[in-house]
Amino acid sequence: MTGNTCKIFSGSANRALAEEICQYLSLPLGDATLGRFSDGEIYFQIHENVRGADVFVVQPTSHPVDGHLMELLLMVDACKRASAARITAVMPYYGYARQDRKDKPRVPISAKVVADLLETAGIDRALTLDLHAPQIQGYFNVPVDHLYATPVMLEYFARKGLADLTVVAPDAGGVERARFFAKKMDSPLAIVDKRRVDIDVSELMHIIGDVEGQTCLIIDDIVDTAGTLVKTVEALRDRGAREVYAACTHPVLSGPAIRRICDSPLHELVVTNSIPLNDEGRACDRIKVLSVAPLLARAIRSIHEETSVSTLFV
Repeated sequence: MTGNTCKIFSGSANRALAEEICQYLSLPLGDATLGRFSDGEIYFQIHENVRGADVFVVQPTSHPVDGHLMELLLMVDACKRASAARITAVMPYYGYARQDRKDKPRVPISAKVVADLLETAGIDRALTLDLHAPQIQGYFNVPVDHLYATPVMLEYFARKGLADLTVVAPDAGGVERARFFAKKMDSPLAIVDKRRVDIDVSELMHIIGDVEGQTCLIIDDIVDTAGTLVKTVEALRDRGAREVYAACTHPVLSGPAIRRICDSPLHELVVTNSIPLNDEGRACDRIKVLSVAPLLARAIRSIHEETSVSTLFV
């Protein structure tokens, strides 16, 4: 990508991903200072001219969610007040996406609140990856480019050449994602019927589909505490599955997740670098990380050059 009108800045959430995107585009990462005052307030200053520039701010709103979200809002505001021509929030992981509806009395629709905050801060468009609920795009009044990590995952598992593969949806909400993956892999589909009984607690019910003697691949968008994932793996093995793999876009992996994965019969968990792994996650040999930097970089190039982003979809 040529010219100096496209500028990319990064918050502290995933600077390595932003640097990889810049390397792919042959662009320098924007010069800025991001720090904190002694009381914890965030400080941000841009050290280069962005007047009239097409600015992309790379910042997944992962743990600590509120701190990284606040960083993003302040960075966007700084770009707006520095007269950037257009500001795109690049959010490989969209925090609060699981709170996308009123499923109980007197609860907020937090995903909508985040969208409102971003628009108020001054974004002109958003670039996201594997939203937990695709309808979150409708919470924005600015254009949203919603990418999928499926092409990256498909390429990896196609190279592995797993025999007797059955793709598994871990719940009813993930059936569409898993069905699409199964169709591309020319594999049968199984569905896990589960009931969630509390926050981060789910009770596994039963498996719809034949998994006996099969290599199973669980497809999901997020793995958080890994409780549901481990229960699903155990249920598949109890039903006669030979090996169980899992793939997710966003490795939130909070609390006891890593320990649960290491102690489980899961053969491998494949994730992307939308969220950086902590030291414990990097040390776990069950976890394989794939990069989405080329995918995001191609999307940024398309947005900047006003060409179609739909060519990035499988």
